[in-house]
Amino acid sequence: MTASNIPIAQQQRASSVTSLPAKRYFDSPWRIFIFCVLCLATMLWLIPMVTALVTSVRTNDDLLINGFWSLPRQITLSNFREAWGRAGLERYLINSFIITLPALVGTLFLSSLSAYALARYRFRGNRLILFLYIGGMMLPFQVLMLPVFRLTDALGLYDTQLGIVLFHTAFQLGFCTFLLRNYMRTVPGEIIEAARMDGCSELRIWAQIMMPLTLPALAALATLEFTWIFNDYLWAIVLLRSDRLKPVTAGLAVLQGQYVMDWTVIVAGALLATIPTVLVFIFLQRYFIEGLTLGATK
Repeated sequence: MTASNIPIAQQQRASSVTSLPAKRYFDSPWRIFIFCVLCLATMLWLIPMVTALVTSVRTNDDLLINGFWSLPRQITLSNFREAWGRAGLERYLINSFIITLPALVGTLFLSSLSAYALARYRFRGNRLILFLYIGGMMLPFQVLMLPVFRLTDALGLYDTQLGIVLFHTAFQLGFCTFLLRNYMRTVPGEIIEAARMDGCSELRIWAQIMMPLTLPALAALATLEFTWIFNDYLWAIVLLRSDRLKPVTAGLAVLQGQYVMDWTVIVAGALLATIPTVLVFIFLQRYFIEGLTLGATK
C-alpha cells in the first residue's frame, strides 16, 4: 500500500465503522417497533396543530357544513384580521406581557437568592426549607383556589394585575429554587472560597460569579416560566374580573358567541396568542437545551 493510499483506506475504514450502527439499528424487531411507536406518537402530537392551522384559514360556514376533518373549500386569512380586531388581542397581549415579565424577573431573582443560600450555606433548617419548597410544588391548583382568592381579596389585590403577578412569583418560586439549588451545588467550591479570600462580599459573589455560571440553567428556567405564566388561564379568570386587565388567554373568551361559536376566528386568535412563546423558545433554544442537558455527561 502506497503512502497516497493510506488516507483513503483510513477514511473508508472510518466511514464503515461509523455507518455500521446505522445499518444494524433496524435489525432488531424491538427497535423497529419502538421506531414505529415514536412515529405514531409524533403524528398524533401534530394532529391538533395541523387541524388548528387548517381551521384558521377556512370559513365558519365551510366548517359547520363539512366538519372539522374535511379539507377547506376556500382559503382565507380574514379570520386572523377579525380575531385581532374584534377580540382586541393587541390589548390582551400587552396585559400578558405586563403580567409575565415582572413575574418572571421576580421569580428568577428571588429563587436565585434562595437557591444560593440553600446550596452554599450550612445552617440548621436548610433541608427543612428545601422540603417546604418541594412540598409546595406538589400542591394542586384546585386546593389553592379558594385560599388564594380569599387572601387576595383580604389584601385588596383582587382584580389587580399586581395580585396575579405576586401569585405567579410565589407559586413558581419553589420549582425554580429547587432546580437552581441543584445546579449551584455543581459549581466548584474553590471558586467561591477564592472570591471570599479576595474580599468579595456574598452579594457580589452571587451577582458576579454564581449568576454568570448559572446562566444556562437560568435561560432554561426563563423559557419554561415564560411559557407557563404567559399561557396561564385558570388564575387569570380566578383573580381578575375586569376585562381590561385580562391576559390574552382569558381575553380570547370574548370571541365566544352566546348561540353560535365562530371556531375559525377563535382558533386564529389562539394561534396568534402562541406567537410570543414560540419566539421566546426559538431565541433561547440553545440555552434551553444546554440547561436541560447539564450534568448528563461528565
